[in-house]
Amino acid sequence: MLRGLFDSAGDLSSAKLRGTYDDRLVETIEAVGLDRVASQAGVDRDRLTALIDGQSPDLTLAEAATILGTDEELPDAETIEAEARDILLMGMSVAVLDVETLAAGVQDDLTPKEIQQKAEGRHPLPLDEYALLHSYIEGKKR
Repeated sequence: MLRGLFDSAGDLSSAKLRGTYDDRLVETIEAVGLDRVASQAGVDRDRLTALIDGQSPDLTLAEAATILGTDEELPDAETIEAEARDILLMGMSVAVLDVETLAAGVQDDLTPKEIQQKAEGRHPLPLDEYALLHSYIEGKKR
């Protein structure tokens, strides 16, 4: 989700990549404080606690960005989310992937239209789906 932080995304399964995202979110929650993250990010406290407890609760890319955006050392949530979407879109360009090829490659129930709309920010992008797309795209860039 942050440039340079997940350079090995193409080497990881989407589940392992999601785990690294979760680890980064937990680092932020622990550094900033659960109460502050809950109030500033607007993410349900139960899901934040689940992250701390090692679970992988349902989160969208936007929610993950708001969690990270509570850290004053990082860009704001809007910038983090935009950069994360850019990673997908620019990665598709570098790997010469169109949405049809991407949809077929990830072998998920995502349609090309859904991928395009989610990558462009017109629909919410679940963090699990982001990890799936991120991992696949990075793996194809080699």
